[in-house]
Amino acid sequence: MTGEEAAAYIWSHGWQVHAPGLGRIRELLRRLEDPQKELKFIHVAGTNGKGSVCACLASVLEAAGYRVGLNTSPHLERFHERIRVDGEEISGEALGAVMTRIRSQAEAMAEHPTEFELITAAAFLHFLERRCDIVVLETGLGGALDASNVIDAPELAVLTAMGMDHAAILGPTLRDIAAAKAGIIKPGGTVASRGGCPEADEVFRQTCRERGAALTELDLSRLTVRELSLEGTAFGFAPWEGLTIPLAGAYQAENAALALTALELLREKGWCIPDGAVRQGLAAVRWPGRFEVLGRDPVFLLDGAHNAHGMRAAAESLKVLFPGRRWTFLLGVLADKDVGEMLDLLAPLAARAFVLRPGSPRAMDPEALCALLAARGLEARPCASAEEGLEAALAAAGRDGAVCALGSLYLCGEVRSAWFKTR
Repeated sequence: MTGEEAAAYIWSHGWQVHAPGLGRIRELLRRLEDPQKELKFIHVAGTNGKGSVCACLASVLEAAGYRVGLNTSPHLERFHERIRVDGEEISGEALGAVMTRIRSQAEAMAEHPTEFELITAAAFLHFLERRCDIVVLETGLGGALDASNVIDAPELAVLTAMGMDHAAILGPTLRDIAAAKAGIIKPGGTVASRGGCPEADEVFRQTCRERGAALTELDLSRLTVRELSLEGTAFGFAPWEGLTIPLAGAYQAENAALALTALELLREKGWCIPDGAVRQGLAAVRWPGRFEVLGRDPVFLLDGAHNAHGMRAAAESLKVLFPGRRWTFLLGVLADKDVGEMLDLLAPLAARAFVLRPGSPRAMDPEALCALLAARGLEARPCASAEEGLEAALAAAGRDGAVCALGSLYLCGEVRSAWFKTR
């Protein structure tokens, strides 16, 4: 297979028609000689901040001299972004090779694996072939029944910020969602948690007690944000001082602090992570589409906020960095999100909105989204493409204005591609 053929094969096996469970991925990996059993993992679950925390961990561990695998989802522009070693995306040739091996086994199974199960198996094979010292592994959906949870006890489990998302699948309450995420906590394991959500925190604490796992919750009293700008964040996390991270969102210092808490636990387990590697790794983090500055004349920001919890963090960042500024929003959302709450958070900051349909079958119709915006007193106009929306938003904002594109990671990738295609 070529890389393109491999990606097309993966996408041809959707997950919606399959019952949740680990049976398929276990069988597939068993047929592939269980590559995951030869790897060490940091397993990361949560509602928001997973990708940023994963990026921080991978960057610091690379700076410490380890060969680091990174498996995240979804991708923004290219499928290959999902599987990286030391920051390098899997090549088309390598993806085709591992998927050729996987396909012969998957098609011999009574129930064919889903797209995410195929991706998970491909990542494990690639990381083993590249002899990774450690893999930073992000869950796709939930935790307990997520394909990534096929691994044995990881070096560390990390639980990021919690909020309501995927309620139709994971359950209608925060306790239900937390219980699903807590599935990555293994007996006798080591766990770092963001904390700050009482309902979820109690679930995590109880799960750790029941499974004999050691839990460390982020201590925000150690965190001091020194400076926040479009260039990034300068902060201290006692006893560390003078740390910087080139990510601009007001929430990124907390993500970095959780990553630092996790790194401290890895040090206790014998991993060699010098202070210099911590500073160097954080200063080198790159995570596109998360409060990313694409332009400055006018200001053009791109953020992956795609649920109410993420939208609240994005809105707070906009208010901190640009007090009193009214924004032109380029917006597209998925219909199964808490759209009303998301729009209520954005409306006080908005001058107008241009609306797109993200490239997902779950996308909300732009006309319906415009109607919801109009009901909140906002001028809104649907656009047929990311390119059209981009040009319309920039023209409406003018050189002294400001544009922010957000609402869906699918939209984020489309707008980012359109920006670099037209600029």
